[in-house]
Amino acid sequence: MDAARRRGVYGSPAEGLQLDVAEAMQLSPLVPGADALEGLTAESLTDLVMVAPPGTTERRYALALALQALAPEAPFTVLAPKDKGGSRLAHELDAFGCAFEESGKRHHRICTGRRPVRPEGLGAAIAAGAPRRVGALGLWSQPGLFSWDRLDPGSALLIETLPPLAGKGGDFGCGIGVLAHAVLRSPKVKALTLIDIDSRAVEAARRNVDDPRAEIRWADLRAGTAGLANLDFVVMNPPFHQGGIEDQGLGRGFVATAAKALRRGGVLWLTANRHLPYESVLKPLFARVETRAEGRGFKVLAAHR
Repeated sequence: MDAARRRGVYGSPAEGLQLDVAEAMQLSPLVPGADALEGLTAESLTDLVMVAPPGTTERRYALALALQALAPEAPFTVLAPKDKGGSRLAHELDAFGCAFEESGKRHHRICTGRRPVRPEGLGAAIAAGAPRRVGALGLWSQPGLFSWDRLDPGSALLIETLPPLAGKGGDFGCGIGVLAHAVLRSPKVKALTLIDIDSRAVEAARRNVDDPRAEIRWADLRAGTAGLANLDFVVMNPPFHQGGIEDQGLGRGFVATAAKALRRGGVLWLTANRHLPYESVLKPLFARVETRAEGRGFKVLAAHR
């Protein structure tokens, strides 16, 4: 990239929108290896394309960081599906003092403008979306993460159901480390690898899980086992939403990766909404699948390799 031209892209714009992101540095926390918006020098970007996150607080936080990183008068394009925050983009950019044009294409709202010389309200939006210790959890978390400020009922049911585990294991889609805390209570656990695709979750987990047996990685489990093999157990509360849209393929990918990472006789412990048909996904890959608990609209399955 030209040293005088420092382009950024946050997320992956749909190809049909035909947005130019050539030679732009990736800034999304959901792309392992990407740079972080939080780490950019103020007024250092020469232009930016952003697929804005769906959550209001998370979106305003990302927008504020982006405007902070853009040089005065630098161009930006911000977009989102209409029903996943796109309808609010114009109001939010206006509140930051931006001048822009708004258009629509392929069910997205697209705002194109230039960063004002003196944006308004950036500090408040950044503070509202920043990491913090959540009293109800006793853990570090951040708006935009799954169940960021409370214990979700699926994880709670899995924690209640888990027996003391032993050996080497994985926490797939670890989030901020809630399940890892429960797993590591067993002194027979020798090692636990926590993996998440979201760098914000990974950073929170690193703050929350202070145990020499734990290793925490930023990786995409859909791409493979991240080098894990012959595990004695895997625990997971697999995702089934991407960008605010239901996608059951995410969970199926997690299950397939777990099957590859477990040793013969190893066990996958999985919690999920009761209506999701994980049994049909598990049975071809595992020797035995058991329902170990049900309640509060969730279920816990134990799948034996």
